[in-house]
Amino acid sequence: MSDGTVLKNKESWKAYCLLIPTLIIFSIFMFWPFLYTIYLSFFDWNMITPIKKFVGLKNYIDVLSDRNTYKILGNTFIYIAFLLVINCIIPYLFAFVLDLILKRFNGFYKSALFLPAFISLVVGSILFTWILNPVSGPVAIILGWFGIEMPIWSKLDGWVILVLSLITSWKVFGYNFIVLYASINGISREIIEAARLDNVPLWKIFFHIVLPMSSATGIYVFIITIVQGLQYVFTPIKVITQGGPNYASSNAIYHAYHEAFVLYRTGHSAALSIMTMLIFFILLVLEFKFVERGIYYEN
Repeated sequence: MSDGTVLKNKESWKAYCLLIPTLIIFSIFMFWPFLYTIYLSFFDWNMITPIKKFVGLKNYIDVLSDRNTYKILGNTFIYIAFLLVINCIIPYLFAFVLDLILKRFNGFYKSALFLPAFISLVVGSILFTWILNPVSGPVAIILGWFGIEMPIWSKLDGWVILVLSLITSWKVFGYNFIVLYASINGISREIIEAARLDNVPLWKIFFHIVLPMSSATGIYVFIITIVQGLQYVFTPIKVITQGGPNYASSNAIYHAYHEAFVLYRTGHSAALSIMTMLIFFILLVLEFKFVERGIYYEN
């Protein structure tokens, strides 16, 4: 074996050793909880008694035979759809306008849009609960001046999901916007100026130049927006509605929490969690199959 090969193997072992702390952390906080969740999904356990009763696939059958499961999964996809529009499409347009069209007070607008990202979503949820109070909130009072009665949105199907999506978006909109803005700002100015000199309409510049050349960042924002639809919306649900009325505002993540830590049906919660993970995995596979192929990477 040559000295070069020995040196290369030695360097490889150094790299593997440096990965060990990360692997340990991942094993403790990700892999082991995941495997333990799979294990619990085959048992009936209330987290109090020391004995777990093996029930096989019963928890999965119960989840699939429960009508509320399909309602909650539907809610989850509605949350994702709302957030994709509010937190992916609209930030793209804002970033395009601020970078290429609106030059005055550019820094102020960026700071104002990003500022809510520093505020806790719990605080934001409490704040919006007061602002949108249908009886005594500022919005209800202003609408009352015009003879408009504000609906009790927390008790209405559809409305409650929309409002909770808006509250979540208020928190995360700025982060998505600033990431997309940085990506658009990094596009070669020569290409855009050449298009403008040829009198190419702005909408064509957006769809044929900006969107393709920033698509690598766009797909990142697309994926994290789906994650936000699954996870971030948990906080306003917990703070404001607790999944009500009649599961109308619950999503898959909150319902798994509710089953485990409110109803103490750990096996049922674990089965729902595994199914939610599979749904998320399927979404990622579809994304890579149908969306990723059209992504532009500069290098």
